[in-house]
Amino acid sequence: MISIVLFEVQIMILDNQYPALLLNADFQPVQMHPLSTITWQDAIKAVFSDRVTVVEEYDVDIHSGHQTWRLPSVVALKDYVRRDQTPTFSRYNVYLRDQFTCQYCGKPFETRHLTFDHVIPRAAGGVSSWTNVVASCSPCNHRKGSKLPAEAKMFPLNKPVAPSAWDLYARGKKLPRHGNLHDSWRDYLYWDSELEA
Repeated sequence: MISIVLFEVQIMILDNQYPALLLNADFQPVQMHPLSTITWQDAIKAVFSDRVTVVEEYDVDIHSGHQTWRLPSVVALKDYVRRDQTPTFSRYNVYLRDQFTCQYCGKPFETRHLTFDHVIPRAAGGVSSWTNVVASCSPCNHRKGSKLPAEAKMFPLNKPVAPSAWDLYARGKKLPRHGNLHDSWRDYLYWDSELEA
């Protein structure tokens, strides 16, 4: 009974602390932003179902019955997953396309300080689409209101276009990383950065 309780406590402690970085078969992350990770439980299931290869491990073991496993920190899919060529039109992906920068004043903002603007307002027949929506800060959005760009004398810095999945992937790679990444992940996240002499 005590060993079962200890095993359950161990699982609870491990739950959020040891995610595994999920790489595609080409050893690049399946997704950069948000970063593709899976729980340690899903990583172990994927190993046993022969869907992934363990590339790196944490220095942490889990025990069950008569077996001991080292927790995977980086796993790579055995079969290549093609990235969707048409990304979802979402608020976050618009921000990512526009590099979290207001397309009117040109200043960068955190996600919580951004909104989006219909270049051609809905009141004037504008639609919610990649080619008519841009990231905007609240002051610029309020100043433009429901005016046409020429009326407001406010034009997007970049023409809004539908990005490919690769465009968003490349932009996600350029975003700063949080400091809570495990050291074993860094080799798979910074392939494009310059090497130190």
